[in-house]
Amino acid sequence: MKNRNQAILFLLCTAILWSAGGILIKSIQWHPMAICGGRSAIAAAFLLLVSRRLKWHWSWPQIGGGVAYAALVILFIAANKLTTAANAILIQYSAPIYIALFSNWFIGEKITRFDWLIIFIVLAGLTLFFVDEITVEGFWGNICALLSGVSLAWLFLFMRKQKDADPIESVIIGNILAAVVGIPFILQSAPGGLGWPGLVAMGIFQLAIPYWLFSQAIKHVTALEAVLIPILEPILNPIWVLLIVGETPGPWALVGGIIVLSTVAARGIVVSLNGKSASVTPL
Repeated sequence: MKNRNQAILFLLCTAILWSAGGILIKSIQWHPMAICGGRSAIAAAFLLLVSRRLKWHWSWPQIGGGVAYAALVILFIAANKLTTAANAILIQYSAPIYIALFSNWFIGEKITRFDWLIIFIVLAGLTLFFVDEITVEGFWGNICALLSGVSLAWLFLFMRKQKDADPIESVIIGNILAAVVGIPFILQSAPGGLGWPGLVAMGIFQLAIPYWLFSQAIKHVTALEAVLIPILEPILNPIWVLLIVGETPGPWALVGGIIVLSTVAARGIVVSLNGKSASVTPL
């Protein structure tokens, strides 16, 4: 239980650090793929520098996690370029559905009726949160967002598959792949705005540290929990906007945010009371 509580704290810290991405990305004037490649290169270098006893056994979960990570960050950048940020985030966080569908077969973690109810309520809350910004435009952007959600789910499944090892190697592989894809865009021009200092901050504090925290946490929670708790990330984004820009969220966003926060918290309480990391009644 001590490890589980620490894991939940790590996941909450992960969500907070991830949520700073929107503000940081907007502060850097550069091609989105150059930002993607630049921050991933910095994250990979930082993780290689601070990580010890890395084990490059090149198993298919390790490689699969790396490919899923690279696909996730590249597709999400593309989605934000081709559709609205609201569409990109909302569609990406359909990931719990894919985890629920594949987790029993892939990692032997059963999903319960209670879990399906939680997934439905959380996604409904997210929809309300973005209801004022959702559009039907940007078809290919929406497709990229959908594929980024699939990639997010498989990243978490592959990392959970490595619960007896250290899945941080998959994150390093994924960052290296994303950096390689971004090289042609990086060479075209220099970053403006916050420039390289902003990229360093993003690479270390928005990618490297939170993914290290996540890689430790996922050893002690289920794959579904690993995606449901960090799903607080898009709810925290407007808090940064409110504090830095002064923009106040609309009423539907407040309602949706309260639904998501209270539902995730309620699930955590129920799981704790049952004394296990899976929910109540199996399917």
